[in-house]
Amino acid sequence: MSAITRLLCILLLACLSPMALGERLRLVSDDWAPYIYQDGGQPKGIDYEVSREVFKRLGVEVEWEFMPWKRCLAMIEQGLADGVMDIFKVDARKAYMVYPIEPMSDAEFVLYQASRRRHAIHQLDDLDGLTVGTSPGYAYDPQFLEATGFKRESAPSHEANFGKLVLGRIDLLITDRLVGRYLRRQLGLEQQVEELPLVVSRQPQYLGLARKPGREQLAQAFADELRRFKQEPAFVAIIERYIGDTRHLPHAVEQQESSTLQ
Repeated sequence: MSAITRLLCILLLACLSPMALGERLRLVSDDWAPYIYQDGGQPKGIDYEVSREVFKRLGVEVEWEFMPWKRCLAMIEQGLADGVMDIFKVDARKAYMVYPIEPMSDAEFVLYQASRRRHAIHQLDDLDGLTVGTSPGYAYDPQFLEATGFKRESAPSHEANFGKLVLGRIDLLITDRLVGRYLRRQLGLEQQVEELPLVVSRQPQYLGLARKPGREQLAQAFADELRRFKQEPAFVAIIERYIGDTRHLPHAVEQQESSTLQ
């Protein structure tokens, strides 16, 4: 990119940025560790740090607020927040939400079971007759949602689902692989809860922006800068700081490599 072209891009961003209007972006999220969460009242996580760096490069100031996921969605739909972190693309949300083309990360949904109550699960049909814990407001794979052989039971939080699992109130729970591993460790349940090998679904998760004037351009600028950042060693360093060696998580490395090719 020539110096003149880059200058023009910077000037364009200045015009489109909420900062040009003397505003700040108000972004909301649920606790979704290790992607984004609160620790001592401060936001942390892989996708939080990545987005913070991208917004910094774009000259956009951000204010974060954490709340239950269903409330996050309501805030966006009602125009009370400017964006939400780590959301899946759902057709029903396109009327009030704009997505950058480049995803923040990839969620890989797996099942967890109590070590004392094991189940032989190799495919969704093996869930017949069982109860699987879910979280309210989350968009799961259609095959999982539409299957009729097993029961889905919602809990108010991811932590509550793990508690119900240990107590035997549900047979299994479904969540993202990294989220499940993080919570299992934080709750001291590594000897009581096991991760099953079946991958129910993989879905990219995005920054979602409330559909307002100028947000299409901001989404494009965010995607372009995010794609550039994913090519830098600093991107991998953030991931490794939260989950250690990334070699046992090939989808994380593949994401960076695919971004390099785009």
